[in-house]
Amino acid sequence: MVGQQLPVAKFRAGQVSSAVWRNEIQVKGTAITVLKATVQRRYKDKEGNWQSSGSFSRNEIPLAIYCLQKAFEKIIEAQHEDSGNGNSNNIVETVIR
Repeated sequence: MVGQQLPVAKFRAGQVSSAVWRNEIQVKGTAITVLKATVQRRYKDKEGNWQSSGSFSRNEIPLAIYCLQKAFEKIIEAQHEDSGNGNSNNIVETVIR
């Protein structure tokens, strides 16, 4: 897929997942990269097609919190690497079943 951005990291617990993305923004005329997180739940609809949702049941909320906590940790880690000489271009995926 040409031009499609890949996440910096992905984390999954059951059907809930989070991803960390690079975003270019302008600050006082200078382009800088910031990291942002998304969270979603995957499920199959009545026809058996995979769908995504941003709403979570009572039992899925702890899974969303877990995935977002991992995303937060990755963002903090990347900030520390960027302030040093580390390279955070690798995609990291963690799956908890």
